[in-house]
Amino acid sequence: MLFNLFDQIQYNPFQALVSAGGFLAALLIALTIHEFSHALAATRLGDPTPRSLGRLSLSPLAHLDPLGAAMILLAGFGWAKPVPINPVNLRIGPRSGMALVALAGPLSNIATAAILAIPINAGIGDAGDLGLVFVGGSVVGYFLISGVFWNLLLASFNLVPLVPLDGYNAALGVLPREVALEYAKLEKYGFVPLMVVIMIGFVVPGMGLFSLILNPLIRILGSLVLW
Repeated sequence: MLFNLFDQIQYNPFQALVSAGGFLAALLIALTIHEFSHALAATRLGDPTPRSLGRLSLSPLAHLDPLGAAMILLAGFGWAKPVPINPVNLRIGPRSGMALVALAGPLSNIATAAILAIPINAGIGDAGDLGLVFVGGSVVGYFLISGVFWNLLLASFNLVPLVPLDGYNAALGVLPREVALEYAKLEKYGFVPLMVVIMIGFVVPGMGLFSLILNPLIRILGSLVLW
């Protein structure tokens, strides 16, 4: 991210400033709402852990991870602090409860994207194919489109059913118990399956996570929130 901004600064400092502001604001909002929604869902289902640890908050400081934030600035992607949850406390049961808590994050990002899309649908900006470019010279339009895009990207990425993403916990909650027990064995491999899927895209263009799953899913979700 920073390297791209350095290139932009050389030929258009104002656009570089707006690009940085749109990116940081959108991602900060998306990550905060995502983690807050996990905490809210767990609290409503009976687990006091998120509230006791200060995670039932819309303050970005409650959810930012220093290393994850640094990666966002350097590489354009990163992470927030996971919300600690005790599945035993979830009143509808650990499996179903964790599935609902997991889905709360991505669904909240889709809802946020839909809200940010309202002014765009009203004519403030034209999202086109969700390309992050200036729209009619409108800085407001750029910020709105950035918010829509990054919220949909965060939601789509977290719906992938691999450790440690939300889609994994959601899958464990909806799969038949025997199948879920077998699928849960993926946990012993940690991040490896996810990283392998991501790296395939660099080795075989057109076959990676972004090409096969995320880009199509973002376009589908984008067509739902943008008229």
